[in-house]
Formats: sequence, C-alpha cells, structure tokens
Amino acid sequence: MFKVIKKEGKARRGVFTCAHGGEVQTPVFMNVGTQAAIKGGVSAIDLKERLGTQIELSNTYHLHLRPGDDVVRQLGGLHKFMRWDGPILTILTDSGGFQVFSLSGLRKIKEEGVTFASHLDGHRIFMGPEESMRIQSNLGSDIAMAFDECVENPAPYDYAKASCERTLRWLERCKKEHDRLNALPDTVNPGQMLFGINQGATYADLRIWHMQQIAKIDCDGYAIGGLAVGEPTEVMYEIIDAVEPYMTARAWDGTDMTVSADALCQAINAMAATAADYLSADFPAEAQQPETVQSGEAPELGSTGMNYVFDLRGMLSDGE
Repeated sequence: MFKVIKKEGKARRGVFTCAHGGEVQTPVFMNVGTQAAIKGGVSAIDLKERLGTQIELSNTYHLHLRPGDDVVRQLGGLHKFMRWDGPILTILTDSGGFQVFSLSGLRKIKEEGVTFASHLDGHRIFMGPEESMRIQSNLGSDIAMAFDECVENPAPYDYAKASCERTLRWLERCKKEHDRLNALPDTVNPGQMLFGINQGATYADLRIWHMQQIAKIDCDGYAIGGLAVGEPTEVMYEIIDAVEPYMTARAWDGTDMTVSADALCQAINAMAATAADYLSADFPAEAQQPETVQSGEAPELGSTGMNYVFDLRGMLSDGE
C-alpha cells in the first residue's frame, strides 16, 4: 500500500509497505546488493542496524548463477538468506533485463527470451519472462521487476520501437506467470508484487505510447527504465518529464488527469564501491563514485548504473 503524505508543487513525500511489513519512506535511496550483499565490507547487519536502510536491490541474473535461486529458496528466500528478516526491511529484485544491456556481447535476443553466455564460465543460460518470474519467486523478494530489454542509448528509432513492443509482450507474459506463482501453496512470498518497466530509449513518442500500453496491465507499480545508460543528463530529465504525466492516471480511475502532474521520482537506486560511501552521512549531488562492477561488465566511472523512476500508483490507498 502506498500513501501520499505531503505534496508541494511537483514534490511528493509518501510511504509504502510490502508483504514483509517493511515501511519505506519516499523518495528513497535504494542500496544495490547485486548478489544479496554490498561489496566493500558493509554487512546486512550494518545496513539495517547502523545505517537504517529501508530497501535493497538484488539481481536475478547474478543470483541465478550463484549461489542459485534454488539454494536461496531452500533457505527461505532472500530475507532469511541475507538476514534481512526483520519487520522493517524491503527487498526488490531486478529482472535480469539490465544484463540484456550490460552483457550485450554475451547474449542473443529472440521473442522467446534471451540466451546468455555466463560471464563466469561461458555456459549457456536462457532467460525469458517466465524464467525471470520463477527465479524471482524463488528469491521471495517483496517487489519483482518485469523482464525487459534495456536498450543502449542512443539507439536507432526502428530498433527502439521493436524493442519496447517486445517488452510490452514480455510484460503480459510476466503478469500471467507471476499471478500463477503467487497462487501456489508453497510459494516463498505469496504477497510478492510485480512492477512493469517503461522503455523506448530516448524517443518521447515511444516512451509515452509504451507507458500508456503497460498501464493497461494491472501491475502493482511501474518504473521508468533504460535511463542513465549513455544519454546526456538533460535528455534523461526530458524523458522523465514526458513519461510521468502518464504514470498515475489509473490510480485515480481516470477521473482527474491533472493530478498526474504531481508524479515524481519515488525511488532511485545506485551503486558505490566502498563501505565508506554508505557510511558517510551525506550524499552530495556532485559526488562521483566508481560503480561496483560485476565481472564481465564495464560501466563508466561516475555512473549510477540502473536508474529506475518508480510510480507506486497501483498501491495508492483510498482517498489519496
């Protein structure tokens, strides 16, 4: 459930809760623990007891490779695996779609899904919407992200168009499989939520069309994906401004489209290299820290990696 607490202009402060009872104050900085851990010596205990972390992101692709999502399932899901099993901690899992971008030299995209060559030992891995949902169900995260293709910017218009159309079809498959998995009697987290992801590269018309289409699918929330992957900063903000008005209309049953202008970034995730980055009291906007890099991936220094802009309109409480 998401509740708006205060608005001022376009700024919005809110709070949402997930299946494990975690309460997240928004806007929020979301720590990235790709393989269920923060590199650099910050333990799960540090995150929840010393830093007061509210939400953490882990990666489906990397956890599928090691230790294996089946292992995490046997241990009771990510919350227990990470010792993030307290009542205030929320976990989001990325779908593996970012690796479609970052491991572009090691994968092949088809309608069915994506075949990867493992960056660890080269063995072949297939991941499509259904596989991504099954892995994330095994992980038992609070929020599962839909499987998508993150297109490199700049991208040819025709390719970006075909890609976001395929991502729409993939979301439909994700939704069907996610609903099935949540209904199973032995699922790790039957309250797991599904977030759809907006794509369309840097083309505002594609972004708007795609947001309008995925909003018709009953997800719990939505994210603007595929940004901060090569485009100028001003272009990133232009795309956010173009998409945001189309993110919240259905939360209000379409009765007042003007309220969509109040939509804002509710969560941003970023990566840092050392424990000092997370233990520091302030995160100045001008700070540029090297990103935590998995073997086989080479983001530029200063990059924040995956940036998601989340709209939690599917969880809005009545009257908000």
